Amino acid sequence: MLLPILLIISALVGHGQAMNGAAAAVLNPTCSLKDNCNLGDNLLATPENAEASNDKLESQIASIFEDKVNYSLKLFADDATATQTATTTTTTTVLELSGNLSDHHHHQLISDGNFTISHLKSNETERKEQQDQEQEEDQIENDERVYLYNIGKRFLAISQPFDASRNPDASTQCRSQMRQYLDALDNFDLWALKMHDASGKLNSGILNGNINQPGDFDQCMGIRQKVRQQHRRPYDHHNNDSGDTIIRGQYCLAYAQPVLPHKSKRLQTFFKLLQSHGPFKSEFNDPGHRVPRYSLINWGICVPAGCTARDVEYSVAEYLNNQTAFTGISFNVRVEPQMCQSKDQEPWDRNTTWAVRFFVLILSVAILSTIYDRCTKAQSQQNAWCTVFSLDKNLRWLFSTSSSPGDIEAVHGIRFLNALMLIFSHKSMAMFFNPYNNRTAMSESLGQPWTVIGRAASLYTDPFLLFSGMLTSYSLFGRLMKQQPIRLKNEYISRLMRIVPPLAALILFCTYVLPLWGSGPQWNLVVGHHADICKKHWWRNLLFIHNYFGFSEMCLTHTHHLGIDTELFAVAPIFILGLWRWPRRGLFALLLLCTVGTAARYYTTIVNQLSNYIYFGTNIQRLFRTADYMYSFPPHRSTVYIMGILLGYALRKFQGIKLSSGQLRLGWLGATICLLASVLGPAPMGDINYVYNSTHAAIYAAFAPIAWCLFFSWIVFVSHNGYKNKFTQIFSWRGFQVSTKLSYAIYLTQFPVFFYNVGRRRHIHHYYNFVSIILDTNEFISIFLASVALTVLFDAPFQNIKKLLIKRPAPATSSSSSSSSSSAKAAATPTTTTSNGIGKAAAEVPATTLATASHPHAD
Repeated sequence: MLLPILLIISALVGHGQAMNGAAAAVLNPTCSLKDNCNLGDNLLATPENAEASNDKLESQIASIFEDKVNYSLKLFADDATATQTATTTTTTTVLELSGNLSDHHHHQLISDGNFTISHLKSNETERKEQQDQEQEEDQIENDERVYLYNIGKRFLAISQPFDASRNPDASTQCRSQMRQYLDALDNFDLWALKMHDASGKLNSGILNGNINQPGDFDQCMGIRQKVRQQHRRPYDHHNNDSGDTIIRGQYCLAYAQPVLPHKSKRLQTFFKLLQSHGPFKSEFNDPGHRVPRYSLINWGICVPAGCTARDVEYSVAEYLNNQTAFTGISFNVRVEPQMCQSKDQEPWDRNTTWAVRFFVLILSVAILSTIYDRCTKAQSQQNAWCTVFSLDKNLRWLFSTSSSPGDIEAVHGIRFLNALMLIFSHKSMAMFFNPYNNRTAMSESLGQPWTVIGRAASLYTDPFLLFSGMLTSYSLFGRLMKQQPIRLKNEYISRLMRIVPPLAALILFCTYVLPLWGSGPQWNLVVGHHADICKKHWWRNLLFIHNYFGFSEMCLTHTHHLGIDTELFAVAPIFILGLWRWPRRGLFALLLLCTVGTAARYYTTIVNQLSNYIYFGTNIQRLFRTADYMYSFPPHRSTVYIMGILLGYALRKFQGIKLSSGQLRLGWLGATICLLASVLGPAPMGDINYVYNSTHAAIYAAFAPIAWCLFFSWIVFVSHNGYKNKFTQIFSWRGFQVSTKLSYAIYLTQFPVFFYNVGRRRHIHHYYNFVSIILDTNEFISIFLASVALTVLFDAPFQNIKKLLIKRPAPATSSSSSSSSSSAKAAATPTTTTSNGIGKAAAEVPATTLATASHPHAD
């Protein structure tokens, strides 16, 4: 490549005398640069008539020199590029170039491959800058790795990662995923950091009760990472071709109960604050789906989904035992399989699919019935069967405040008051499931006597039994006085059609539909576990015998009162007919049964160490024993039901009775004493320093229900006989009739709503005051809407069907003219007027009132 340059130089030095002739040769060359010819051929050639100046000659020589240099550099750059890239493109050789050098040079200036001296310097500069940048990035990356390694070591030294594969029986998948997780954590990978960060950790305020640490449920459940397996076995067919595995986050809620064997006063004080003074004292094996296991520590742990609950339980127990070695403190640990959750897209099973189809069908029928009702409203006659599910018709009935002439109006207000107090009591029970960062302060605030309003839950259920017996006897005695037949078969069918459809719908919904509606740390405990029990024992509820099988294995435990009331309703006609046929002996027998029931409650409480009152420091096992041996046992609850039968008899027999002002004052005084005794009597048992006393518990269980129901019995008696005051007028407000129609649905739906919110609760909250927790507007609205939906879709339609199946005869003048289900529009008896001008109406109680009030609305 340097030969042309040497020729040019030799021509300039050795042939200076022929410069003039060379100029002419340059002007008219005989060969071109594209042919790579010898420059001397052009220089030595003497053209014809060639005369040029030396300046022009020098310019031409410089141009030829520049072209030759640039062309040589181009060939050199092509060779270097082909060697470095090793691509399939071939470099252009001199022989492949066509055309003259100037044309080729112009083409290369346009293309990307043009290399001049300036371009070569520019490329070298860019290449050097790129190398410097790459070296700088490599240095930054190396420094970052060092920093992250040091940060990770110090961070993990403060909060050690949880290793669920320490169980000797851990599966191969668990060990593999845990190894990948720990390696990724050392490498400071984001998904591994999220898994470690999602686990619960010790926080401040432990002595203020901030011991339950649920962690970050959503962050753990959202982890899904594809990781390449480091040790992939060729015979492992579960792995894909690329050798990658998917690691998903699994949230496990571990339970730990500290055990303090030695009696150290300092440690006992510490544990007392740690467990927030123990408003509920639970044992490790107590069922926790109905009553909170307050003494346990709940700890959320995020692990790979390949590990089982048994692996997590073993590792947690080992970790806690290592931390408390030689301290005398030990921990009992449990991780239930149902409390480990991962985000699996499992298809619905067949039962769930049919349950959803059933509710869609009911809703569709209601919409079609509503359309028919609206389209045929102007017609003189409508098909009654086509409007039984009409939403318009059922909503009009629900929110109607009109009352029948013989309605006992004060019952509606009393029922509303007790239902409201019962909601507060159940809400106060549900709130103890939630984690609070000041749980100790909350317990100290609630460990006072005024909390009797939330602790006397059993007391608020007794008036519903009272009114159930009262309205049943009031209706039957009315027909007996008119010598009308008592058709017990219609009574029982009417009751079953009244209470079974809403109950069956609720069981179906809570068993198959509600578990799909949410998730949370305690979701499988308070929602899923109830659903599992209902899948096994739903038939007990529909036969109304579930109250005999214990609370721990009862489907929808709050429905136990349905069994009690239904069983008492089944035998009520025997008591009523006996009292009608043999008044004195019947009265004596009923009073004797009341006495026996009261004595049995007292005796059972003493012997079995029970407590019908939720005192401060209540033992969970004692609560379940109380529920099984007394609270859900009909003979022990029969006292107030028999009181209701006697009250209905008194309303019929002493209708229009004249009471003097002294008698009224004495009656109100006695009723007030009964109220204060039933409310203020057990109040000291709610104090934070109260120690259980079986005598206190027995007196409350035996006499508090009687005193509480005597107070409301007096209100009903004087109000129905026309002796009203401002107090009784409040209970007789017509608006309470809406709450009466909703009361059954409210009774059914309140606990599912409470547990739904408990199960969804993700994070720790702060307790401010009792009112802010109890008066949860969202929950009350949810209960109201759920109750309206259950009433208009199941309760009211089947009442309409019942009216169509059990025909109503016209108001009778003979003994066979009516039954309990056909007396909704019975005519009132003539009104009598006493000397003081107060009217007393003696009317047949409407069947709608009986149907509404004879069912339980309790607990």
